[in-house]
Amino acid sequence: MGRNTIDAQLCSKMFLAGASNLEANKEWINELNVFPVPDGDTGTNMTLTIMSAAKEVASLEDINMETLAKAISSGSLRGARGNSGVILSQLLRGFTKGIKYTEEIDTLVIADAFQKAVATAYKAVMKPKEGTILTVAKGYADKAAELAAAGVEMEELLGQSLACAEEVLAKTPDMLPVLKEAGVVDSGGQGLIQVLKGAYDAYLGKEVNYQIEGSSADRQASVQVSKEAEADIKFGYCTEFIIMTDKPMAEDEEAAFKSFLESIGDSIVVVADEDIVKVHVHTNDPGVAITKALTYGALSRMKIDNMREEHHEKLIKDASRKAKEEAERKAAQKTMPHKENGFISVSIGDGIGEIFRGLGVDYLIEGGQTMNPSTEDMLNAIDQVNADTIYIFPNNKNIILAANQAQALTKDKQIVVVPTKTVPQGIAAIISFAPDKSPEENKEAMTEAFHLVKTGQITYAVRDTHIDDKEIKEGNIMGIGDHSILAVGEDIAQVAKETVSLMMDEESEIISVYYGADISDEDAQALGEELQETYPDCEVEVYSGGQPIYYYVVSVE
Repeated sequence: MGRNTIDAQLCSKMFLAGASNLEANKEWINELNVFPVPDGDTGTNMTLTIMSAAKEVASLEDINMETLAKAISSGSLRGARGNSGVILSQLLRGFTKGIKYTEEIDTLVIADAFQKAVATAYKAVMKPKEGTILTVAKGYADKAAELAAAGVEMEELLGQSLACAEEVLAKTPDMLPVLKEAGVVDSGGQGLIQVLKGAYDAYLGKEVNYQIEGSSADRQASVQVSKEAEADIKFGYCTEFIIMTDKPMAEDEEAAFKSFLESIGDSIVVVADEDIVKVHVHTNDPGVAITKALTYGALSRMKIDNMREEHHEKLIKDASRKAKEEAERKAAQKTMPHKENGFISVSIGDGIGEIFRGLGVDYLIEGGQTMNPSTEDMLNAIDQVNADTIYIFPNNKNIILAANQAQALTKDKQIVVVPTKTVPQGIAAIISFAPDKSPEENKEAMTEAFHLVKTGQITYAVRDTHIDDKEIKEGNIMGIGDHSILAVGEDIAQVAKETVSLMMDEESEIISVYYGADISDEDAQALGEELQETYPDCEVEVYSGGQPIYYYVVSVE
């Protein structure tokens, strides 16, 4: 009979193996996406989410269940991207609640932890859908509970629960017609299966690569920095440690400690979390930093590297980047006057960004190619806006959960997430803001305003699929509406016109066209003129959006 409990060391290996297995299969999971658009892929979002937690876990040295649970929960919450990533982070958060205060995990504990995982994830989703990652997680958890009650061994529980989850995954096309039409299983559910498979392999003792980029293991293979580079290092010792305090560090204490570290070094990171404070500083006198830190509590996991003798070039660049970002953040905070209301919007191009700025948006989060910023990105944006109430416009349905998660993690400001799913919806919502109304009244008015906007997005297909009764081939041009794919063809302008025609109704008054980085001014104006000629009773407006991936974003109001 093999082991029947899991200690912190083994649990850490299982988690890292699950993360590694997900990363290894992320492109395959991306291919399962129903919509063949080149952004927001499930495998990528889930991998970025779990790798954020994996890096925290891999950096732990003296692992116990409480610090492991905290690293998994905190890392995944802040790194969560996309709906699938946020749901995965909630599953991990719930699971860690069940193991946090145990020394070893037995079958009853792990079954309870899986139940907590499912309950936490379902609670985080406003309208849970069956046939998704949630259903697969529930299948695993319910089987684990059944087996634990029957008194089976740990290996049997993990193996049979995984097999049950795979059976549930295979049935997801029968639960969601859109999956059946495309001939695929749920991509988020498949991603979860890969995490569980990797963890199970590690439990069985199979050879698994646990190394996570950025972990302490990676830092062992250091490279020699050139003499010139060494000479440029102002502070020679990379110093890291954790302060264990009796009570949470007060904000004024944290500020005073940061100020002290700034007087003796640079590349400073101080993260206070309950009774633990993580510290990183580059200094020429580590002893002074350590002596000061001891006035706040006991120290652990001290690490001092002489950067002039042995240092990662990558770490130097990363530290410089972080220091620059921190300096820019502080500068922005100092220059931004305090106000009652602030605005954060996700944007997808320079031109659209300028439109948002013109409407009074204080901080833009560039969505980039995937347009899936993390919860951490949202929190950083919130930190930089000096306002009592901050309105966030996600402008993508795959970002709303991350924004909600950032809202839940923010305690010192009132955060209002306006659940816009497209850029035109975000523009309409911001325009309807009224400074004399309460946050609740404004959210209601903004929501009502953006629901009057129909959006079409013209892009290209990255894979073959069959959806919404349309056969789509890789490279086809698609017009994607708010709820379905409206048009498919070979010509960008023709698909755009067909998309607009399917969005129009008798009450339509305004057509807005935002053209992307790959569309010329001439082609965009020509499309605008054709639309004006076709719909003479409507006002047609053409703007340079500058967005990647999407040739046109069009709206009808």
